[in-house]
Amino acid sequence: MHEPRGRTLRLSEPRRFIGDLAHFARRVPSVPVARTFDLGPLLQARAHHPIRPSWAVLFMKAYACVAADHPPLRRCLLSFPTNRLYEHPISTCALALERDFEGEPGIFVGLFRAPDQQSLAELDAALRCFKHDPIESIGFFRQELRVCRAPLPIRRLLWWSTLNLSGVKRAKRFGTFGLSSYGALGAEQLHPISPLTTTLTYGPIDSNGYVCVKLIYDHRVLDGAYVARRLADLEHTLKTTILAELRSSAAQTISPAA
Repeated sequence: MHEPRGRTLRLSEPRRFIGDLAHFARRVPSVPVARTFDLGPLLQARAHHPIRPSWAVLFMKAYACVAADHPPLRRCLLSFPTNRLYEHPISTCALALERDFEGEPGIFVGLFRAPDQQSLAELDAALRCFKHDPIESIGFFRQELRVCRAPLPIRRLLWWSTLNLSGVKRAKRFGTFGLSSYGALGAEQLHPISPLTTTLTYGPIDSNGYVCVKLIYDHRVLDGAYVARRLADLEHTLKTTILAELRSSAAQTISPAA
């Protein structure tokens, strides 16, 4: 009896993207710091909100608000021609999204510039576009596919130059922080990889509003105690600034019909 044979498949563009990301993420000495958040009040306010903005949007805006007050969260390490730190004036969130591409799931990255300067409704609307609009109609996604179709040496050169030469181009093309979560699927990431200085992730949120939140950081740029304090700031921002906006926007939506 002959041994059954499988088939050889070419790497899709999203698989090439993940391969390039993993290649450069391996060079980052990243460390995770975790904290359990009590988001009970936020859980209730979101449940009563007319549009129920995504948790990703709530965490994204809260983190950008914290980064506005703490510039080190907007820094990155550039390595050429010499090692140096670059600090961007605003935050840009790189949110990992799963989309169907040529019949298979693939990872795409949506960029949200200055989330702290946008309303939750605006951010949620942008997220819905990233999730549901045709892939070809989204500029960030078209650029990802275009780069992934290039030969490997060219892709790696483009990634390296963007990550190491210009802080402005790095922030524009890759963002200043990453956000990725499997919480809605009932799972938790232990240590997501990324070439960025910080990546925020959170697990499932239980019925009382408790959730494990992690911030993975580049130890060349930040230290653990500093990151731990910023996680405390993030929880406080969610329970004050973000909660207040949820309640305010819900009241404004309801009041005209009253």
